[in-house]
Amino acid sequence: MTMIRLQKFLSQAGICSRRKGEEYIREGRIRVNSRIVTELGTKVDPEKDRVEFDGKGVALKSEPVYIVLNKPKGYVTSCSHPGEKIVLDLIDISERVYPIGRLDKDSTGLLILTNDGSLHHRLSHPSFDHEKEYDVTVSRHITDGSLRSIAEGLPMMGTKTRPAKIRRISSRRFRIILKEGRNRQIRRMVRKVGNRVTELRRIRVSKIKLGSLTEGVWRNLTEKEKKELLTHLNS
Repeated sequence: MTMIRLQKFLSQAGICSRRKGEEYIREGRIRVNSRIVTELGTKVDPEKDRVEFDGKGVALKSEPVYIVLNKPKGYVTSCSHPGEKIVLDLIDISERVYPIGRLDKDSTGLLILTNDGSLHHRLSHPSFDHEKEYDVTVSRHITDGSLRSIAEGLPMMGTKTRPAKIRRISSRRFRIILKEGRNRQIRRMVRKVGNRVTELRRIRVSKIKLGSLTEGVWRNLTEKEKKELLTHLNS
């Protein structure tokens, strides 16, 4: 079998994303053939080399898994967070999956989890321009001018947020479509126009919609959804 980079192996095995894999390698948490490896350029042969993460053997997954979860409040979007409830606590499968992107602890809605490292990279990296749609409720009436300012982009973290699509639902509620995902971005933008988010729910990522999925419940993507999503990502 072709030699592949260690962080790619970890991603394809469903342990973590490639970026997180690089962190684990630097931290000395990965062994190859019983030897701790800290070099990011290390390559392995999945058929011959034994890879361990925190002392446990790691193997490539034969079948990719794609899951949609309606994340409830109070759960952290992480594979490990001591002292906190994590989204993986809600997933009852034997395969190891990890979340694509993040929803903060107080937010709810659609979260995709997978052991497909390639899909994770293409959906999470902002350079691929995938849309993410949110339903937002704020504490008091939000003016048309404030919504325009958010849509046009606001200064944040040394740069300006990218233009967004916004549709008003009511006096205190709107839908927003982003093609980026900075840390707590919507909450920060709303604060910048003098308001506060009280409810934030993600309802779509790329071609995948939350629909009527109950909060706290997960399901596998349908064959149609997988085909549409993978076709869209490869187009």
